[in-house]
Order: sequence, then C-alpha cells, then structure tokens
Amino acid sequence: MRSFGTGFRVAVLGLGLGGLLASCAAPPPPAVGPSPRLSASAYAAKLGVNADLTGLQIFPKSNPWNTRIDKSKVDKNSKKLIKGIKGKLHADFGADWDGGPFGIPYVVVSGSQAKVPVKFYWADESDKGPYPIPTNAPIEGGAKSDGDRHVLVLDRDNKLLYEIGNAYPKDGGAWWQAGAGAKFNLNSNKLRPKGWTSADAAGLPILPGLVRYDEVASGKITHAIRFTVAKTRKAYISPARHYASNSRSSSLPPMGMRVRLKKSFKISSYPKQARVILQAMKTYGLILADNGSNWYVSGTADDRWNDAALNTLKKVPGSAFEVVKMGKMTKG
Repeated sequence: MRSFGTGFRVAVLGLGLGGLLASCAAPPPPAVGPSPRLSASAYAAKLGVNADLTGLQIFPKSNPWNTRIDKSKVDKNSKKLIKGIKGKLHADFGADWDGGPFGIPYVVVSGSQAKVPVKFYWADESDKGPYPIPTNAPIEGGAKSDGDRHVLVLDRDNKLLYEIGNAYPKDGGAWWQAGAGAKFNLNSNKLRPKGWTSADAAGLPILPGLVRYDEVASGKITHAIRFTVAKTRKAYISPARHYASNSRSSSLPPMGMRVRLKKSFKISSYPKQARVILQAMKTYGLILADNGSNWYVSGTADDRWNDAALNTLKKVPGSAFEVVKMGKMTKG
C-alpha cells in the first residue's frame, strides 16, 4: 500500500536515475504550454492556471463528490472518531505565505495540448502515459518544493483529468518523473481498481475536492471538500480505494470517511468567503483523502483569496463536525 508523505519522498530520492530511465522511450520535444499567469483572454476562454471552471461539470451529479449529505444519518461511531481528531479547522490554502499563494494549483488545457511521457515509481498502480502536461505546469509548493508536489491537468475538450504526485519535470518538461498518476473521465463515476492509490493516498481524484476561488466568488460550492488528518486506519470506504496506515485501531478514521459540519453550528457571523465554505461543509461535507495535519482542508493556490477571511475558519473546532454513516469498509 502506498502513502504520499515523507516516506514517499525518501523512496523516490533513493531511486537511481538509471532505473527510472531504463524503460523510458525517447521523449518528444518539449511542448509549449499556457502561460503560468492567467491572462484576461485565457480566463475568458477558461484555459490556463486556476481557470474558471464555471459551466464545466466535474463528474456526474450522482458522483459521491457531488451528492448532498446534509440529511444523511450520523454514523454510530461518530463521537469516538471525531474525538480522536484533535484541533480546529484550517484552510491549507490562501493568497500569501512565504511571499506567494499557497495551496494546490491546477491548469486547464485544450484537447490539442501535446502529451509527454511520465515515468512512475509505482507504475503498477498508475495509469500509463503520456499525459498532456505543459512544460510550465504549476507544481504544488513551487519548483523547489520538497512536499507532495502535485500537478493537476484538466483537458477541457476531452473532459479528462490527469493528476500526478511528487512530480518532477525532466529535460525542460520533455518528460516527467512522478510517484504515481491517475486519469479520470469527468463524465464517469468509475472508481480506480481496489487497492490502487492515485496522486492522493486514498486513491481519489484531488481537483473535485478543492475549494476554488471561482466557485466561492459565485457564492456557492456544490461538492464535498478534501481534508486530511494526522493518523488514519488501515482501511478505506468508497469512494476511496486505498489506505495508507499500519494501524487497525477502530478509533482511527478510514480513508474516504465523510464528515459534515453540524446543522446547529452558526455561520452567519463569518465573512463571506468563509461562510460559503462552511455552508458547503454542512451540505456536502468533507472527504478524508490523505494523511496530513488534522482538519486541514484543501484549496487552490490563488492570490485572489482573502486570507483574513480564510483565517476565521480556525475558530471552528473539530467537535463541530460529525461523521456521516459509513458503508462497507475494506480493511487491511
């Protein structure tokens, strides 16, 4: 089973370059991608970095990411599970940290974007390339990051989502080295094979669970939100397909666990950006997707965020959440 954390980075760094290249075909010339700074024309055309996705349906409305859970039953083990996740809510994204936006960026490309080879460390659980990754595709944390280094590419015309983790461009972006990668058809509810990871530890897509600026600005988020906790169980529930833990403790949450902000929690006093996010947490909830810090929620790296508004989310205690009734659990 795979986990995308410190151990992953050590494993990748320890892998010889010769081994990585052994079965890699000669790459084509570097592709010319969209500008990393989103111009007005690109934004209007919905192409580019963090482009407005309004009007583009990410997975069918019946997909777990897009279904409401505000009227679903509470899981019988909710209190025990929530008690074990200490801390308060935290927006792991914003406009300015260490001199620039932070979070997980994405890039929207056209169907004509040239595809390049990708060499995976965990090829047995990855979807084979090539992938349509622009040479200047944004990397989570920046080019020098030692973090998860996610790269998310959405092919607007073919309705396909490509995601890779621990991604490193090689030869100027002529090919990429990554831990694992996954392709998702935006018109399908098909899950990854059982036991398979993705660019995320739980084997889930990342983009559908990000809080994006364009949707918050519109006043409404209509999907569940990705979040992390420090310790998870060696188990998962659908739509997750993979676990990343050695512990079988029933006090720990399985990957794919869904929580929601309690109906009784008052949000009217929060600033607009925070209020839109909190309302989505009541209506669509959050899906556990990776190991990380407790109650960290994921969003896009965008300089248009109001960090002061997002920081008010830190007032929300973990005890304000409850676990939505879980289905069949796959245990390791």
